[in-house]
Amino acid sequence: MSDFETGTSQSDLRAEEILAALDNEQRAVAVATRGPVCVIAGAGTGKTRAITHRIAYGAAIGVMDPHKVLALTFTARAAGEMRMRLRSLGVPTVAARTIHSAALKQLLYFWPQVFGGKTPDLLTSKSGFLSESIKRADLAGAISVTSRDILRDISSEIEWAKTQEIGPSDYLAESSKRINKPRINPEQIAKVYASYMSILKQEHAMDFEDVLLLTTAMIEEEREVRERVQDQYRFFTVDEYQDISPLQQRLINAWLGNRKELCVVGDPAQTIYSFAGASPIFLNSFTQRFPEAEVIRLTTGYRSTPEIVFTANAILRSAEMGQELVAINSHGDKPEVTPYKDESAEVAGVVASITQLMSEGTPAQDIAVLARTNSQLNAVEKAMNISKIPYQIRNSDRFFDRPDVKEFLRVVRNASVIPTEGANWLDELRTLAQPFLTGASIDGIAALLHLGREIDADSGFSPKTLRGYLREVEDRVQQNNPPTMPVTTLATLHAAKGLEWERVFLIGVSEGLLPLENGAIGADQATIDEERRLFYVGITRAKQDLHLSYRQSPSRFLREASLIS
Repeated sequence: MSDFETGTSQSDLRAEEILAALDNEQRAVAVATRGPVCVIAGAGTGKTRAITHRIAYGAAIGVMDPHKVLALTFTARAAGEMRMRLRSLGVPTVAARTIHSAALKQLLYFWPQVFGGKTPDLLTSKSGFLSESIKRADLAGAISVTSRDILRDISSEIEWAKTQEIGPSDYLAESSKRINKPRINPEQIAKVYASYMSILKQEHAMDFEDVLLLTTAMIEEEREVRERVQDQYRFFTVDEYQDISPLQQRLINAWLGNRKELCVVGDPAQTIYSFAGASPIFLNSFTQRFPEAEVIRLTTGYRSTPEIVFTANAILRSAEMGQELVAINSHGDKPEVTPYKDESAEVAGVVASITQLMSEGTPAQDIAVLARTNSQLNAVEKAMNISKIPYQIRNSDRFFDRPDVKEFLRVVRNASVIPTEGANWLDELRTLAQPFLTGASIDGIAALLHLGREIDADSGFSPKTLRGYLREVEDRVQQNNPPTMPVTTLATLHAAKGLEWERVFLIGVSEGLLPLENGAIGADQATIDEERRLFYVGITRAKQDLHLSYRQSPSRFLREASLIS
């Protein structure tokens, strides 16, 4: 065991034991403990296993101090998964966070020293401010202030502009150069953007893009801050590197300085956030920046059956999107394609199939319904309610801001101060939850109870007490990583990124829906390519069974995938 691990490791895993759990490709990643390293990892090839074992192995042989490692990813769920794996590997002190949460932590810590005064309030959702911005810009008659889809589109445009470091006055000119055009009038967006920035200043608030910009500027311009931050973190791992924006890359550069201890992991075929400013250019040009970088490819597909992998490879091959995968799992059924006359028939057919699967013993949590847009899921949600199928929608709503969740956690926090003598902590949690398990509160509290059961079953989690549970919850609050229930999932293709299910129903694979109508025939190639990558992401979420459906005209992607003639 290394000196760095002494006194902090929760296990006696030795270096050879860490490597023994890996295949040859993953092992090549783990032993590449000195940067720069670039890992090209296809869908379902075990990239999280590879990079967490790399950190654990580096700590075991004394190359990395786990206290000085910063492992970055894009979603709170992925960060939570990474922390759990690192904990089980005996390196619980590694900081595994989203880029935004890592930046926010530093910004809040140094704010009094650098900026002084009260810290701005963090805006966790732009919707309220955007509705007010539309009114102040005198556009309420032209733009709905209540449409979630419209507010989401405007929010995405502002996020794109801010990640490109484009202000309101330059938005129109820069927007005209874009390949992906906004669906809302750019002149209207420019006015809303200017109004939005004015309200932020007036309310002394900041959004997540401001967090990145302020943290970056603080590190770049304040020598003392820069030295302290760069001393704190010396070894960097960045997951989902294909979705880095220019502003995020600038922050990573500030963290890294002139050092080279950087390991990036990504897959160009899964670049699906161009609309928000993400670009695969930083992944694709990594070896230009670091000519000495070691490039390792993960190609063994552990997630899906050969039939699903064959379909995914056909898509990759049709557009030369990336390296094909090699399936090693047992064979399964060929992906099934079902045509329907309209949306109602499609939704009814899918819900009937899910009902049949569950009656045959398939657990609800093994099933997901994926769609290109949120509006497509509305009809599915109504049908699920009528059929009494338990489900959850994966979206960006902040679970921990719900009043019922806040109140329940307050009760648990008070109870944890003086534990009940001799009581089992999980039984205590169940007792505290009983008054909340009514009406609209039931799904959120039930999810928190389910988290408790998961913690109780986790052999690597310690201590198993109400206080230990609260520490895990507080960590999830900071990361905006809500617990989930064992129910069927409804999600857009964007929200499904990074997840997997045994059985996936991908609906609306029709021309005009996938690709979306503003990406239909005649659109620029870049837009079509982005839609195709979304389709690829959807297909590779399925482990065992994949059901695709369309209404009226089938998507061109079905032909590219060799699923229809």
